[in-house]
Amino acid sequence: QNAKRRTINRARRSSMKTQLKRFDTVLGEGKVDAIATELKTTATKLDKMASKGTMHKKTAARKKSRLAKKLNALKTKKA
Repeated sequence: QNAKRRTINRARRSSMKTQLKRFDTVLGEGKVDAIATELKTTATKLDKMASKGTMHKKTAARKKSRLAKKLNALKTKKA
């Protein structure tokens, strides 16, 4: 059971890291619409990880908050 959980959690964590990297690359491009959609998918994945117990609920919330902060900073910069 432990080994099974571990492999599932590692896979989820790995996919989350990939998603965060994808968000950062889109952020580098500076397209606000693309970043907003990417933020939505990233937030969904974070919530799913938190609900499954791979990540703590507040950790997921903190990460989502930081990503939203980056998006809002870019929006104010563009305006």
